[in-house]
Amino acid sequence: MSEVPSTGGAEARLEALRARLRAEPKVLVAYSGGADSALVAAVAAAELGEAAVAVTAVSASLAARERRAARAFARAHGITHVEVATDELDRPEYVANSGDRCFHCKSALLDALVPLAGLSGAAIALGTNLDDLGDHRPGQRAAAVRGAIAPLVDAGLTKADVRAASELLGLETADKPAAACLSSRVAYGDAVTAEVLARIETAEEALRDMGFPTCRVRAHADGTVARLEVPAGDHERVSAVRAEIDAAVRGAGFAFCALDLQPFRSGRMNVLLGLPAVAGQP
Repeated sequence: MSEVPSTGGAEARLEALRARLRAEPKVLVAYSGGADSALVAAVAAAELGEAAVAVTAVSASLAARERRAARAFARAHGITHVEVATDELDRPEYVANSGDRCFHCKSALLDALVPLAGLSGAAIALGTNLDDLGDHRPGQRAAAVRGAIAPLVDAGLTKADVRAASELLGLETADKPAAACLSSRVAYGDAVTAEVLARIETAEEALRDMGFPTCRVRAHADGTVARLEVPAGDHERVSAVRAEIDAAVRGAGFAFCALDLQPFRSGRMNVLLGLPAVAGQP
């Protein structure tokens, strides 16, 4: 969905978010380091102090750069931050990578958080915003079953509101692009494995090092084919360094490397499910 601000203004939405979080004695924030969960974590820490803890799920699907960024943001803003290992790659339903993969991913995350929340009596807070409610996001079903709260939704924040509120607070995540998990790059129906995820991460890091900060390496044909997506304005530059890119992608473990003639667009894998690509998705 497009990023459209809701009515009422960023300051009013931010105050509503503060009030929603103050209503909880303690919260565990499911924190990936993206714009949404970073705002929830920062506001929760400001309102609740040590009663707010940001929890990052660590597995092969979390890119190392995103893990480092999440740690750095938490340190910079005085957020109590812990990491927990999640077991989604041990779940056959997740590895099978059907259209409901995100349900099994969110289930693994919440199954790790529920015991922690139970010990402290904390609510589990997610970074879901209003725009997410209209997207293809099976993970929301897992959240509903386990009773997690969505403070951004309750406070009426769209994605645009999240960015505006983050800017008001001076958060460096205000303009951070969507950075979905590495598993989102694997074509539906192909198995998600640690090996394929490592190939994707290595290839994307190589592209960024070559000057392509906005890129996706989509894995097809059981992780043998890499389909590269970059913005339309970068296509000529890709052509100019195609030999270097090909070598880097093959060096990451792919047998074939191809450039998608369509420009980068979030949510492109959704077309395999008969759904439109959706901004803010992988």
